[in-house]
Amino acid sequence: MRLNLGCGAKHLDGYINVDKFGNPDLRFDLETFPYPWNDNSVVEIEMHHVLEHLGQQTETYLKIIQELYRICAPGAKLHITVPHHRNDSFFHDPTHVRPITTVGLSMFSKRLNLEWQEAGKAFTLLALYLNVDFELTEIVHNPSEVWLERYPESTSDTEKLLKESEIYSNLIRDVKMTLVVVK
Repeated sequence: MRLNLGCGAKHLDGYINVDKFGNPDLRFDLETFPYPWNDNSVVEIEMHHVLEHLGQQTETYLKIIQELYRICAPGAKLHITVPHHRNDSFFHDPTHVRPITTVGLSMFSKRLNLEWQEAGKAFTLLALYLNVDFELTEIVHNPSEVWLERYPESTSDTEKLLKESEIYSNLIRDVKMTLVVVK
């Protein structure tokens, strides 16, 4: 089974399109638990500009992560796209309740949690605490119009984009990430 969670008006063929509003295949509030799918029944999830709208309360956000893990089969892929946390578009939308970052999602990796624990790093060991395990396998930073205008010769220079975005806001429009479920 493949899910398009928080689909809005963008329905995907071959997926169960799920949203709290509009005309999805299944109307469901993703902050309601448990999710209506069986354990290990989902092989792919699309969440396009959705996760930043969910889990304003930390407990709710963490429960969402646990439910995604529960319903996903081993090796399932979650494709998550979110606005970059240093882009004004994140702040303009009053329904955006939390920034989603690559480091934040990496905290759901047991492998990394154990490495951090061994090294004495001060990261929250969320994968171990929640008994979930996701590996972040792909990250794509989509440059904004500001970046393309400012550095037209560097449109594909991701290293420069990331370095400059540590200093300047609005250089990255959004981030696409793929998480793979480890069970």
